[in-house]
Amino acid sequence: MESNVVRQFSQFIEDWIPKEASIAIAAGDQYISYIPGNHDIRIHQGQSIPSGSITERVYLHKKKVESLVDKSVFGVPYYGVGYPIEDPELGFQGALTVILPPEYSQEKLKPFSFIVGRRDEVWIPIPVEDIIYIESHQKKTIFYTKDGHYSSKFPLKTLEYRLPDYFIRIHRSFIVNISSINQISRDMASNLEVQLKHLDQRLTISQSHVLKVRNALGF
Repeated sequence: MESNVVRQFSQFIEDWIPKEASIAIAAGDQYISYIPGNHDIRIHQGQSIPSGSITERVYLHKKKVESLVDKSVFGVPYYGVGYPIEDPELGFQGALTVILPPEYSQEKLKPFSFIVGRRDEVWIPIPVEDIIYIESHQKKTIFYTKDGHYSSKFPLKTLEYRLPDYFIRIHRSFIVNISSINQISRDMASNLEVQLKHLDQRLTISQSHVLKVRNALGF
């Protein structure tokens, strides 16, 4: 599990970790690593996973879980965001939990209902439901609709957390509107790929996102 944890943890750090956060990694029935941040709930390596914790909920549901946890669990309240650690061949391996101050639950931003897109020197508000997919290319963010493509000032790592639940990240470079998926099939190299409605476009699902996509779409 160690190499898989390092790979997923590094990718996660790159995408999104607030400076005040503590990080707990669990495998089996205990925590195997803990990195304290400004909000430290004092987990120690080898500690058993307590009932009511975010980590326990990830184990139960095997998917991302986020919630406010009161002080009865660790003696300190926290807002936790837990992610399953999965291996493409071995399946569920453990959990990574981001531990934040409890007030974070009140600061969470609402999903975008529209994104302002730029085309030439014109800026147009585009309802998010009209977006087919979003791409990161050469440090630029581009989103596509039936009427054309637009650039956005937001990086994919921001949009991933500000878009409604019917958007899913399938690759480090792609976020897709699930309702715009026509079908999912395999390419010549047996990689899963998404065929989109309205566009003559196929997008590869990266190996690191396959399990998340399968779990989200139920196949």
